[in-house]
This record gives sequence, C-alpha cells and structure tokens, in this order.
Amino acid sequence: MEGGVRARSISVAHEADRGERDDAGLLHRVAPDGNRFALCANLVPDGHFTPFLFGLQPGDEIDFKGPYGAFILRRPVSDSILVATGTGIAPFRSMLQANLREHAGRRFTLIFGVRHEHGLLYHDEWRAMAREFGNFDYRPTLTRPPDTWTGLTGRVQPHVLEALGDRRDSDVYICGLREMVDDVRAQLKAIGLDRKRIVYEKYD
Repeated sequence: MEGGVRARSISVAHEADRGERDDAGLLHRVAPDGNRFALCANLVPDGHFTPFLFGLQPGDEIDFKGPYGAFILRRPVSDSILVATGTGIAPFRSMLQANLREHAGRRFTLIFGVRHEHGLLYHDEWRAMAREFGNFDYRPTLTRPPDTWTGLTGRVQPHVLEALGDRRDSDVYICGLREMVDDVRAQLKAIGLDRKRIVYEKYD
C-alpha cells in the first residue's frame, strides 16, 4: 500500500468447517471452499484500506495472517441474541451458517440495524435461513425506513431488550461501531444481565 505496510483486522463472513482444537485449546477452522473465503466490507473512498481492497483484480496477491480473535459462540451454546449494525453483520454470517443445524435445540435471534433498506446485507439469505430453520428469528430494523417498509424501525437497542424479555439465561453477542456496542452493553447491565453473557466486538 502507498505509504508503507499497514495492517487491518477484518472479519470473515464465511461458513467454516468444524475444525480441531490444538494443544493450547485454540480452535482452527478452514473454509469449506478450500482456498476461498468471503469478506464483508463497505467502500470508504477516503479510507486507508477499503480503496486498496476494492481496487484488487483477479490474480492480485496480498498477505494474510490468522485467523485470530475470540469473537465466536461460547461453549456450551445457549439461546443467543446476535446484534449487528452495518458490516458488523459479517461474523454472524459464519457463526449462523456453522451452528444453526448443529444446535437445533437452541434459539438464535438476529437483530440487524441499518439506516436504509438497501443496507441490509445478506437480507435475502437471512430470510431464507429463517424459513429453513425453526430455531432462527431474523429481525431487521431501519432508522430511515421507506413508506413501504413493514418491519421494525429505530435503533437496535429497544429491540434487543424486547427480544431478551425477562430471560437472563441467554447470551447476547454485539458487533458494530463503538457507540452502539457500548450503549447496548450498558442497557443490558442495567437490567441485570450477567456481564459474562455479553460478548462483543467493536469495529472502530
């Protein structure tokens, strides 16, 4: 990249094989398509990384390290609420693809917030997944909905609390920008959800 080497962390939006744990207990996963995997990113014209990424051509080569990180479903898996805004949806795609069928006895609720309907990444895929799996509930919400929108509106926060209800035995996973993540965490703690049940990753 111009100006020298710069490292950027990204999430893989791709189903993984079950994998195996090494001697340190770390789980290593390999994409089922061999040397192919999917990324989820929005082009930021004046950004440091996405103009470079979007400018790549078939056959170009770049260096990757990893995968690293610990934003994965906790074991044992509990009923879970997954909360995302924007490209924070990426890790939940791989989580759900890999775990919905395996954990059919657990409920997964995805609350996905964006401004406009066209920003609902993988929207058709989520709806198809909800039709296929009885243990999956997809709840998109828009802060700037069109007149034709019949789904949820507003920010994700009240919808998270509604989905949780009186239960305190569910895990809540949050991924997105810092302001949203911090606000959801604070509201969950305020109603008495154990902090160990709140798993999060910030994108800024």
